[in-house]
Amino acid sequence: MKKIRIKKPDIKAGVQKLKTLKWSDVKAGYQKSRQLRAEKMEAFRNSAAWKKMQAVNAQMNRFSLILHGIWAIIINYIIEAMSRHSVMAAWEYSRISTKAFLYNAFMIFVTFSVVYLFKRRAFTRIIISILWFVLGIVNGVMLSRRVTPFNAQDLKTVAEGLSLFTNYFSVLELIGLGLGAVLVVLFLIYLWKTVGQFKRKVNYLLSAAVVAASFGGYGVLTDYVIENRIVSTYFANIAFAYQDYGLPYCFAASIFNTGISEPNGYTEEMVAEITNDSEIVKSTADTDLMPNVLFVQLESFFDTSEFKSLNTTIDPLPNLRKMAEEYSSGYCQVPSIGAGTANTEFEVITGMNLRYFGPGEYPYKTYLKERTAESAATAFKSFGYGAHAIHNHSGNFYSRAKVFNNIGFDTFVCKEFMNFDTTPNGWAKDEVLLEHINDCLDSTEQQDFVFTITVQGHGSYPEKKVLKDPHLYAWGTESAKKNNQWTYYANQVYEMDTFAKNLVDMMEKRGEPAVVVFYGDHLPTLGLAEADMKSESLFNTNYVIWDNIGLKKEDGTIPTYQLMAEVMDRIGLHSGTIFNYHQQRKDTEVVDYLMDLELLQYDLLYGKQYTYKGEPVITEGNIEMGVRDSEILYLSESLDGEYTIVGNNFTKWTYVYINGEKQSRKFVNENTLKLKKSHLEDWDVVTISQVGSSNTIFRTSEEYVYLEGRLVPYTEELKTEKMLLDYDGDPAKAAAEIRQRNRELKRAELKVE
Repeated sequence: MKKIRIKKPDIKAGVQKLKTLKWSDVKAGYQKSRQLRAEKMEAFRNSAAWKKMQAVNAQMNRFSLILHGIWAIIINYIIEAMSRHSVMAAWEYSRISTKAFLYNAFMIFVTFSVVYLFKRRAFTRIIISILWFVLGIVNGVMLSRRVTPFNAQDLKTVAEGLSLFTNYFSVLELIGLGLGAVLVVLFLIYLWKTVGQFKRKVNYLLSAAVVAASFGGYGVLTDYVIENRIVSTYFANIAFAYQDYGLPYCFAASIFNTGISEPNGYTEEMVAEITNDSEIVKSTADTDLMPNVLFVQLESFFDTSEFKSLNTTIDPLPNLRKMAEEYSSGYCQVPSIGAGTANTEFEVITGMNLRYFGPGEYPYKTYLKERTAESAATAFKSFGYGAHAIHNHSGNFYSRAKVFNNIGFDTFVCKEFMNFDTTPNGWAKDEVLLEHINDCLDSTEQQDFVFTITVQGHGSYPEKKVLKDPHLYAWGTESAKKNNQWTYYANQVYEMDTFAKNLVDMMEKRGEPAVVVFYGDHLPTLGLAEADMKSESLFNTNYVIWDNIGLKKEDGTIPTYQLMAEVMDRIGLHSGTIFNYHQQRKDTEVVDYLMDLELLQYDLLYGKQYTYKGEPVITEGNIEMGVRDSEILYLSESLDGEYTIVGNNFTKWTYVYINGEKQSRKFVNENTLKLKKSHLEDWDVVTISQVGSSNTIFRTSEEYVYLEGRLVPYTEELKTEKMLLDYDGDPAKAAAEIRQRNRELKRAELKVE
């Protein structure tokens, strides 16, 4: 066998060639390579293979509509197999839900109709095919990392998109995706140069008519499949909807079907009738007792005894069960199954029914992220309450920092302000929320409304045993893997229940009037079916309303969009347009009640706001992130030049800024940060900030200045001294600068007021 010899590269000669290289040589080389490519292309186009390809293209153009239909079915099958992670699962879907499958294939077929508007038809077909395959690949990969399928909400902003990808993909996977994207682009460039064009003249009028007819037919077919319930316009669970109705339809619905459509009969007179000539906007109280009101949304929480087959060694929720026996409790009807925390949250906090929005829509992202609206925060603030939101997860997740600002909260404490233990899956444990709830209550002199969203119960739930010393074990399901998942989940419920008890104990210890509402946002994603549940519903979680003000025990089932209004009514508070509407109309004829609710929601969010008569409840927010100030006590420098900053209220998301530039730092603990690569000089200004995803600065400390090896507060006296130094000791110039700064500060104070 002949040995393969690798010629040793002549590096010196290569370097010498680069040194003597002239621009004219580069141009000549480029022209030569271009000429060679043109000659190769000409030879290829004169080859027998090219002629055969042209003959095939001619036949494909002749029967293109039929081929488009066949190819659309194949694409639909492939992307469904990607999404379901199984070829057989895709086959079962196409067999059982044949009409939905063919409807989705027709949607893909319609997109191919646009090729008739171009001369490069083959190239356009490839582009469209690649886009569909990319959709299937991205959705399949996303579903291997999370429960929620890929949808339009993931594309709302570039920043959130980058955050999303870094959350669900490793560095190597991201590199692989990037390389794949580069290869696809290179492949498309090659096809652009090599694939032939349609030889005849394009009849744009006829082609446009074909495209219009295709999309018109799709519209007619869509109406048909919706009317005949082949697909639905309401997604109780977006993951299940993708399974039932197909990826193309669901993704398209998430793009085009958002917001609330204008209801029939929407007029100023109708709004006046529903709102009693806007009297419904006013706030009234039946009592002088104003208790602290705490809502606690427990992630994936429900009473595990509701699952008929499940057995546990001990009761996972003894404390909440005891509360349920002594205080008002029952089923909480949530709008989603297995996912959709933000949507349950939306219904509770606004009183609005999610059913009137688009399928799979998250109003946090489509509306409240950019625009203001009434909420429980504005309702309680009308009685002088402070309004606080707390969540032991990222402040930017579901755009909560922006949303809570736009719906009137005074403060928002997110995980960037917390130090906490985590579950084996990496979610923050709920016990950390106690100190932050207490901080919010202590931050004001008056009563407070505190809305808390927990995260400990979040999936996924491991199929292997991961708990070293579990509180309890679960069994009774169909497999050991399922038992392990339920054991993990039940142990999280046990700790959530302990958190609930500790919160109630804390409120009793404070000795203030209080009402605390615990409820689950949705069932866990553990494959439950209606037949598994005692309530025979997958939309029922559980709620308990604890109080120390003597409220009457009233059990029952409450939809989440009525929960806030119900609690306020029992306390004797009537505020907020939607909440007042529920209190006045929820016991009236159901059809009229829901139709008027839809119209009222439309008026407040998308209509002309006749309800407000030109005086909306909220026009802008003024939220403060966090309630604790981080502070620097002192700084020390080691012999190797490493700085140690000692202070209070540091977290993993505390960063140091020197003269406005973010520094590389190491978080040691809540009192210590280390700077290894920084250098400080006299008069450098130092601040510390809590920083969220996408480098969002949530809160910044007061300024400190570095002087003679120490960090000290940057007082007005020191700023004046610095100005004198900057102006070479000229008091007149420094005084002018100080007057200008004072004027700017005064204008800023007036703006805040």
